[in-house]
Amino acid sequence: MKFTRICLATIMVLLFTGFGTAQEGLSIYSDYLTDNYYLLHPSMAGAANCSQVRLTGRRNWIGEENSPGLYTAAYNGRIGNSQSGIGAIVYNDKNGFSSQTGGYVTYAHHLMFSSSEADLNQLSLGLSAGIIQYRLDQTRFDPNDPLVGPGSISEGEFNMDIGFSYNLYNFYTHVTVKNLLKNSGINNDLQVVNNLRNYLVSVGYVFDRPGKTFSYEPSVLFSHREGVEQSSIDFNLKVYSDMNFGKLWGGLSYRRSFDSIDFVEGSEIRSQSLNYVTPFIGVNFGKYMFAYTYSYQSNPVTFNNGGFHQITLGIDFSCRAKKYACYCPWVE
Repeated sequence: MKFTRICLATIMVLLFTGFGTAQEGLSIYSDYLTDNYYLLHPSMAGAANCSQVRLTGRRNWIGEENSPGLYTAAYNGRIGNSQSGIGAIVYNDKNGFSSQTGGYVTYAHHLMFSSSEADLNQLSLGLSAGIIQYRLDQTRFDPNDPLVGPGSISEGEFNMDIGFSYNLYNFYTHVTVKNLLKNSGINNDLQVVNNLRNYLVSVGYVFDRPGKTFSYEPSVLFSHREGVEQSSIDFNLKVYSDMNFGKLWGGLSYRRSFDSIDFVEGSEIRSQSLNYVTPFIGVNFGKYMFAYTYSYQSNPVTFNNGGFHQITLGIDFSCRAKKYACYCPWVE
């Protein structure tokens, strides 16, 4: 029974989260909540007052040998005093025998609609293009299996992301389409994985009360993966507190899929959807940033009880003077 539960849990993960697939492109977790919007939305390249470098390290299913891991490095900033921004992302995503390594470069342009720069009313457009190297290590497979070839299989693919962001004082919205092009990767016999297109819509607002200690940012993120017709939504609440040394912040995110899968438990047929809860905490100390994220999958059937741990490190530089008369940390 334990083996059956593990198999079911693995299938659930493959279907609903993208944790275990090497065909996903850059996986979507909760990185964007830790002062890292550019990692998700190309239109945010150069949107902030400072140039930014962000490094992340993530391990899934802690306690399991060779558990999946994702590592990213991202840079974005303005081009001088222009209205244009650039960015670059490199990442490595490994899960068992499958892995992928990718790199993207980004160009974004920011259009101000207000008569004064103090009034934030900005539309941003962004485009990313990059190469993904898929790899399947077969060296530990059964050599007598006629479907298994010698050595490893690897394949390079080109893909693009496009999106826009709109910031109006304390309000923001992002619309992004990731993986515009079809990628056959290393599983070109599986038609369902060729379409990796993912539509993202995010909306948020900061409730800032002058003279009060805390500011509150509720937001939602909707994701729809076209190739497998699966959708999910994140409900987020982020809290900020300005300190003498910088900014302290943290919050909670809840992700739920709109899809479910049936499984047999005993004599009953049950169903479950992806559910996981992510608390996070971070601090901006001068030009430096540190954040910790923990995700817990709350489904009745899971691979194991280990959570997903992530650390984000960042540094800001080439900062311009703060100019917006709003509480909008994502562009300050």
